[in-house]
Amino acid sequence: MNRFLKLAIVGLVASCGGGGNYKAPRNLDNACALAAERPAYMRAMKAAERRWGVPVHVQMATIHQESKFIGDARTPHRYALGIIPMGRQSSAYGYSQALDDTWDDYRRQTGNRRARRDDIRDATDFMGWYMNDSARMLGISKWDAGAQYLAYHEGRNGFARGSHSSKPWLMNVAGKVQTRAELYRMQLASCR
Repeated sequence: MNRFLKLAIVGLVASCGGGGNYKAPRNLDNACALAAERPAYMRAMKAAERRWGVPVHVQMATIHQESKFIGDARTPHRYALGIIPMGRQSSAYGYSQALDDTWDDYRRQTGNRRARRDDIRDATDFMGWYMNDSARMLGISKWDAGAQYLAYHEGRNGFARGSHSSKPWLMNVAGKVQTRAELYRMQLASCR
């Protein structure tokens, strides 16, 4: 077999495997740099904003907190006796860290049966769907990244019960999400 044919076969095999680029963008602290590096992310978030009314900067801050923009992110493993693997902490997966049951609800309600949590378009659409329902059911502004994050993390029933109030660490995280959303909002306004 000649060298060219061997290289062509290796190239073809390499291009078929591996799936998408799930690595985090280089600069997560700069919305303009993130948008320039991953224009598909911005297209997906703008589509979700048009469909559900959730601003891009709120989506960005939430995705940053949930997965750091890593498409195949998973929760850590649990261990018994510190060494025996017992499975993952939850079924959360992908950019949005959506749980299995909530993801299934989204697919059923939107008719998007082929949606994948490691696809940025589906993950941002899910996030828009979830936050839109949180706004409708709980009265949380779609622009309030901190409160939306609390409802996202605790679930709508947990948020309605006020489960987040007894978790100072979670309130701190929600504050960081709010701050990051404001930073992203200002950056996006200047880079358009």
